[in-house]
Amino acid sequence: MTAPDREARLRALYQAFTARDLDAVLAAMAPDVDWPNGWEGGRVHGHDGVRGYWERQWAQIRPLLRPTAVEERPDGAVAVTVAMTVRDPSGTVLSRETVRHVYRFDGDLVQRMDVER
Repeated sequence: MTAPDREARLRALYQAFTARDLDAVLAAMAPDVDWPNGWEGGRVHGHDGVRGYWERQWAQIRPLLRPTAVEERPDGAVAVTVAMTVRDPSGTVLSRETVRHVYRFDGDLVQRMDVER
């Protein structure tokens, strides 16, 4: 997968996440994906772990993630700078911040994601 392909893949993932289309997001992840649980702490693994995490999260908060920059790193990772707004179910803004999500791929699939603040 080329750098432009990875960027397009990641931008599509953010669109699917915003639309709450779990199946589309999970289809782009390796079956044993390693994912940070930025809301509760720790990490989750595999499609079932990620699905359960996001379903719990979306029942309590409404995160909106907007990628603002994508950077290929020399080690093969891809860093995405993200403007993040989190609201409660009634729409009240709980937080606004910029974070960096760092992705590692196995072929065409996301294998791991880390959050840098």
